[in-house]
Amino acid sequence: MSGKARLQEVKISENALKVLEKRYLKKDKEGKIIETPQDMFRRVAHNIASADGLYKCSSEAVKKTERAFYQLLANLDFLPNSPTLMNADTELQQLAACFVLSVDDSIESIYEAIKHAAVIHKSGGGTGFSFSRIRPKGNPVGTTSGVASGPVSFMKVFDASTEAIKQGGRRRGANMGILNVNHPDILEFVTSKRKEGNLRNFNISVAVTDEFMEAAQKDKDYDLMDPRTKKKVGRLNAAKVLDIIVEMAWKNGEPGLVFLDRINQDNPTPKLGKIESTNPCGEQPLLPYESCNLGSIDLSSMITDHKINWDKLQKTIHTSVHFLDNVIDVNKYPLPEIERNTKANRKIGLGVMGFADMLTKLNIPYDSKESIATAKSMMKFIQKEAQEASRKLAEERGVFPNYQKSIYRKKGIKLRNATTTTIAPTGSISMIANCSSGIEPFFSLVYHKEVLGGEKLLYVNEDFEKIARQKKFYLPGLLRNIANNRGSCRGIAKVPPEIQDVFVTSFDISPEDHIKMQAAFQKYTDSAVSKTINFPNEATKEDVKKSYLLAHKLGCKGITVYRDQSREKQVYSTPRPKEKDRLLPRLRAKIVSGITIETRIGCGDLYVTINEDERKNPFEVFAQLGKSGGCAASQTEAIGRLTSLCLRSGISWEQVVKQLKGITCDRSYGFGKEKIFSCADAVAKAIELHQEPKKSKAGQKNPPPSLEKPLVGDKIKSNIKSEESTFRRGRWIGACPDCGSSTIEYEGGCFVCKSCGYTECS
Repeated sequence: MSGKARLQEVKISENALKVLEKRYLKKDKEGKIIETPQDMFRRVAHNIASADGLYKCSSEAVKKTERAFYQLLANLDFLPNSPTLMNADTELQQLAACFVLSVDDSIESIYEAIKHAAVIHKSGGGTGFSFSRIRPKGNPVGTTSGVASGPVSFMKVFDASTEAIKQGGRRRGANMGILNVNHPDILEFVTSKRKEGNLRNFNISVAVTDEFMEAAQKDKDYDLMDPRTKKKVGRLNAAKVLDIIVEMAWKNGEPGLVFLDRINQDNPTPKLGKIESTNPCGEQPLLPYESCNLGSIDLSSMITDHKINWDKLQKTIHTSVHFLDNVIDVNKYPLPEIERNTKANRKIGLGVMGFADMLTKLNIPYDSKESIATAKSMMKFIQKEAQEASRKLAEERGVFPNYQKSIYRKKGIKLRNATTTTIAPTGSISMIANCSSGIEPFFSLVYHKEVLGGEKLLYVNEDFEKIARQKKFYLPGLLRNIANNRGSCRGIAKVPPEIQDVFVTSFDISPEDHIKMQAAFQKYTDSAVSKTINFPNEATKEDVKKSYLLAHKLGCKGITVYRDQSREKQVYSTPRPKEKDRLLPRLRAKIVSGITIETRIGCGDLYVTINEDERKNPFEVFAQLGKSGGCAASQTEAIGRLTSLCLRSGISWEQVVKQLKGITCDRSYGFGKEKIFSCADAVAKAIELHQEPKKSKAGQKNPPPSLEKPLVGDKIKSNIKSEESTFRRGRWIGACPDCGSSTIEYEGGCFVCKSCGYTECS
C-alpha cells in the first residue's frame, strides 16, 4: 500500500491532529515526530494483534486480526485508553490506565504503596487508594510510644510524590483517595480540600454505606470504628456529616460519594475480597493491586440514515472486546503483583463516547424520556454483546483463572473476562475521534481555541452549524449571542424551538436529569459510570443534597458534582463604567525607591523590582529576565506593566497577587513550597515577600529575616514562601498548563483541555 493511499485512510480533524502530535505520536530523541496517525494505528493494531499468536493462531489469522484492529481504529469507531495508543509497541509497553493499590496500617505498607504509585505514574497509569485501614490521628504507635498522624497527613506525602512524577511529560499522575464514612478522621478528610490547591493530585470521595444513607435521612447517629482495634470509638450524627460533605462539594466539587454496598453487589469475585477503591475518575472499582484497560466506542459513528446501525454496533463490540482482551496479554505490567491479579481476573472496560452527538443525529433531546430509554436500550445491547464476545473468547482461550471463585460459576456463564463494560470520561480520545465525551452532554456549542502565536479561533459544534446553515438561521451575531449565553442556544430568538430542544448543553439540563442518565447507563454496566452532575452557580446546598440522595436511590455507584465557577469565582464580563467612574492611574513621581528581588524560574533568572509610593505601598513593578529578547522576556515585561497599572489605579496588592499566584506554565522551577510555577507566579510571590515585614509588624508570624530592614536596591535571593496551588480550576476559567488555552472543561471528575488534550487525571 502506498504512503499516499495510507494517508487517505484516516480522517483526522485539525484539532485531533494537534492532540496526536502533542501527546501520542512517536518522537525521536530530539523530539521530532516520526510517525503519522496512520502509522500510530498500524503500530497499535500490529502490537495488540500479536497476542493471537499466543493461542496457536496461524500467522495469516494474526494478520487478519491486525487488519480488523487497524480498520476499527482508523475508522475511529473505537479507541483504547491513552496508554495503549501511546505505549503499544514501544519500550515502555504499559497499556493500562486504571490501577488500585492497598494501603495497610504500617509505615512499611504506606511507603511501599507510595513507591508503587510512583512506578505506575511513571508508566502512564492512575492510582486509587483506600486510606480507611490507617489508624486515626492521635492513636498510639507502639514501636515509638508516639501517636499516629492519621490518614490525611499521609495523603499529603502521596500527593507530593505524585507531583514529582510527570509521566514522561505526556500524562500527569492522578490519584483517587477514599475514606470510609465510619473512620474517626472522616471530618478532617471531608474538609481536607477546603483550601483550593490542597491535595492537588487527588480526587477524594467518601465511601458511604446504605446504612449511613438511611441514617442520614432519618437524622440518626452512626458508629465510628477504629480500623486498628475494630472497636467503636464514638458516634456522629449522619445527617450532619452528610451536610458537611454537601457543603464542601457545593464549595469546590469535592468530595464525591462512592456507594460501596452498591459496588460490591456487582463484585464479580467476592471470595477474593471486598472492593474498597476505584481509579481516579471513579468509573473502575478494582481489588487491591489490580488493573484494568479501557476502550470506548464512538456511538455517533453507529448512526446510518438517522437510525442506529445495530449490525455495525454488534460487529464493533465483538472486535473491541477481542482487542481489549489481547491488551491483557501483551501489556508490560509495572509490578508483578498487578500482573498476577490482572491476568487472574482479566477485567476489561468497554465503554462509549459520542452519546450526545448520537442523540442529535437521532433528533432526541438529551433531557427527555426518550433519551433515557435510548441509553438503556443501547447499553443493554452493548453489555449483552460484550458478554457474548467474552463467552466466545472463553470457548477459544479458556475462562479467566479466578472463574471458580466468581459469581458466574453458580450461574453457569463461562466468560473470558470478569468484567466487560465501563463508562469512562474519554477526555482525550474523544478529541481524537472528534466526538462528544463519554455520556456527557455538550459542554458548549461555541468556544474559542487559542492556537500558536496567541491567535484565537472560533469553533462551532459541527452538527449545529450544518443545521443552522440548512435552515438559514446562521445569521450575523448568532454565535456571539450563543457564546454570551454560556454556550447554549436555548433562549436565542433566532434558533427554532425544535433545534433548541435537541442541541442542549450541560447547564441547560437539570441535575435530576443528569443523574437519571447516569443511572440509565449504570443499570447495564458491569463496573461504574463516570459522569459529572453539573449545577449552575446559583444552585443551593439543598440542591446538591437532593442529588446525592437521588443518585443513591437510583442505584448509581457513585456521584461527582460540580457547581459552575465554584473553584475560583470569576466575572466573565462587566458593564462598561461611566467615564467618571473609570479608574485612572496616579502619576508617577520622578524619583521612587524600592527593592529588587532575584528569583529563579524555568526560563532563567528573573529580577523583580518593586517600587513604593509615599505610603510605602507597592506602586509599580518591573520584571526582567536575565537574558533579553524572546517571547518570555516580552511576557514578563507585560506582566510588570499591567501589574503597575493596577497598583497605580488603586487596586490592592492582595488582589493583584490573587490573580497572578498559581498561574502555571510548562516550565516550572523547584519543588514543594519553593516551587515557582511561572513568571507570573514568581512576580506574585515577590510582591508577597516584599510585604512580609509589614505584615509581621501588624502581628503576623514568621517574617523573612533578610527583609526585616529592606534597603533600596538590595538583591534578595528568592526563598519565596508559597502555598500549594494549582492552575485555575473550573469551566471558562484559567489556562491550560500545557498550551495556555482557556478551553478547560470539567468532565467525569477531571479537567480536560479541548485544545491540546491535556488532562489533569490519567
